Amino acid sequence: QVQLAESGGGLVQAGGSLRLSCVVSGRPLGNYNMAWFRQAPGLERVFIAGMHWSAGSTYYDDSVKGRFTISRDTAKNTVFLQMNNLKPEDTAVYYCAADPSQYLSQTPSKYNDWGQGTQVTVSS
Repeated sequence: QVQLAESGGGLVQAGGSLRLSCVVSGRPLGNYNMAWFRQAPGLERVFIAGMHWSAGSTYYDDSVKGRFTISRDTAKNTVFLQMNNLKPEDTAVYYCAADPSQYLSQTPSKYNDWGQGTQVTVSS
């Protein structure tokens, strides 16, 4: 089990940028998969980006591909989500999640460890 703490959310105008951070603690991440999900009011939590901690391979949902970038700092045990060209429809609570499985999953129920979430609001 790992503990995750997100930060970096806020209010931004459409077209602006934010960078979210997720500090991970508790155990070596080794073969963990790390992912970012988001949940808008009244909607389900959905996968937007993920990466394999050791390999560095990345995956994106089509809704954010080309605008968002997931990355990591292995020395600081931190995962980032750089969000550019933000749109009002990106407004949601953003969550960091960790999963020790071999394969990256886009299904929230596959992840046992979650952060508390950080609010991102994009105004038009």
